[in-house]
Amino acid sequence: MEELLNFNKDIEDEFEVEEIKINLPSKGHISGKWWGDKSIRPIVCFAGWQDNAGTFDRLIPLLPREFSYLAIDLPGHGRSSWLPSKMIYHSFTYLYIIDLLLKEYKWEKISIIAHSLSSRLLFLYSAIFPDKVDIAIGFDNLKPLTLESNQEFASIRFTLDGMTIINERSQESDENPPAYTIDEMIKRIYIGSQKSVTIECAKYLLKRNIQPSRKYPGKFTFSRDNRLKYSTFPYFPHEDCLLMAKRITMPYLFITASGTPEYEKSKYTTEVIETMLMNPNFEYHMVDSNSHHFHLIEPEKIVEIVGNFIRKHRSKAHL
Repeated sequence: MEELLNFNKDIEDEFEVEEIKINLPSKGHISGKWWGDKSIRPIVCFAGWQDNAGTFDRLIPLLPREFSYLAIDLPGHGRSSWLPSKMIYHSFTYLYIIDLLLKEYKWEKISIIAHSLSSRLLFLYSAIFPDKVDIAIGFDNLKPLTLESNQEFASIRFTLDGMTIINERSQESDENPPAYTIDEMIKRIYIGSQKSVTIECAKYLLKRNIQPSRKYPGKFTFSRDNRLKYSTFPYFPHEDCLLMAKRITMPYLFITASGTPEYEKSKYTTEVIETMLMNPNFEYHMVDSNSHHFHLIEPEKIVEIVGNFIRKHRSKAHL
């Protein structure tokens, strides 16, 4: 395990990466990795569902070094605290973390890079608080999902039924969670991501998602909260998403991959993109990749796009 924890250490030492903790108002903390000069307001990086700050470990070192970057573990993810028992993870919980960061560091605005679920939430937050976001960069999922009524009902039922099962077995699960070797954990991340995260890159996520087993010496358990499987996600009618798109006026970059799956009717995303193109500072790019985690697997394909966008819209005058 020590070898895994020291993985990528040379690059992190070069950037003077610092592990940070932010206390939550009631109990627990949010963890993160601050890359670069802490006197500079960072570009905050939010990972996708069940991922963690390690998802940006290959991209951030390639981005412009005159800026700093703060990669965050959302609640229940990575090294951040879990929610209290019996609680459900809701997407609005993650939105609150943005406001928490603004208050903690006394920032007037925030710059955000976000992947997957966090990218959907970035769209939502940017529409609700366009005055608080100065630049927004989203990877592979643009907006909250628009589902048919029967799909929404099924999703809600899945969450509630799943939480009931977890709560009934929570004590036993907490005492004896499944234990694995490191190689087994890497394979589970690979398979669990539907092979979007390669075997070679899985260790970037595992590094912040592992703890020694209390029962089985030489084996380990995942540190993320098992309740994340039954998180609630943001769903909005298509008309509402179009209204939100009109409210987004800050510089906004969206990058998707050519070979990743669609989770809703393609016309919903297409029409939102067409609406956002009315914003002169909106950029849309599609890269040639089959991975939902292209920013982790193939960062070289997007680094020039992202770097140019940051330099154009986050000048030193806005630090």
